[in-house]
Amino acid sequence: MKIIILASNPNLYSNKRIIEAAQNRGHEAEFIDIGSCYVKVASQGSAIFHDEGKEITNVDFVVPRIKPAVTFYGTTMVRQFETMQISCLNGSDPIVKSRDKFHTLQILAQHGMGIPTTSFANSSYETKDLIKLVGGAPLVVKLLEGTKGVGVVLAEKSKSAESVINAFRSLKADILVQHYIEESRGQDIRCFVVGDQVVASMQRQAEEGEFRANIHLGATGKVVEITKQEREMAIKAAKIIGLEVAGVDMVRSKEGPKILEINSSPGLEGIEAVTGVDVAGKMIEFMEKNS
Repeated sequence: MKIIILASNPNLYSNKRIIEAAQNRGHEAEFIDIGSCYVKVASQGSAIFHDEGKEITNVDFVVPRIKPAVTFYGTTMVRQFETMQISCLNGSDPIVKSRDKFHTLQILAQHGMGIPTTSFANSSYETKDLIKLVGGAPLVVKLLEGTKGVGVVLAEKSKSAESVINAFRSLKADILVQHYIEESRGQDIRCFVVGDQVVASMQRQAEEGEFRANIHLGATGKVVEITKQEREMAIKAAKIIGLEVAGVDMVRSKEGPKILEINSSPGLEGIEAVTGVDVAGKMIEFMEKNS
């Protein structure tokens, strides 16, 4: 197969690992910078180019690794590959859905999936009611399109929650307000889904004084044995959004597992280091079976 990794940074661990895993299994793999791509659309034949006139041809699979800052442009490029009948390991529409945290939660709730109670509004006049809707403080305020824990704030008191919400609003930022599951104690579980399998999972523990369980923020990871319910929830959540590869983050609550969010470009470094699983190889294996 000829595989393209469509991303912005060739030096990221995840991008290098996917190329390495593809080459180890005898495939041709190439990194292409999203920013260098451009498209011709015509009724007589469309095409996609990069690097000043190089047409991208004879591709079997595209692996989109799109950073949030280029979601619109990146998914436009993915959509072009789709119109040319080239398989993409995560389609454009599912990527767009996953980037909007509230849209993701709306879809999951519609399908009866366990999620933390969440509220969203435009006007700051509804601040007090937004807090009330999620059961009051402590609560979490999140930027709608934040990633890696950036733009996520824990407000332990109602007054501080009001201040945080109104501060974000003054910046014209889209936010959501979410019930904080105190019993999680700074822990969450990352399930790495490929196709209809959870190929690896780890528990992340926030460092002392921090509630965000993101590895790059100092959290530590360890192998975790997930339950049958958690495994089925992770797989179902990815399928509902339409993702073939997903990082599904959940917490264990008194009412059972709750899905926090779904990442369409989950990083490989942390989960491969913690679990020892060749996650990149699992992704290539999925493409082989579906090419």
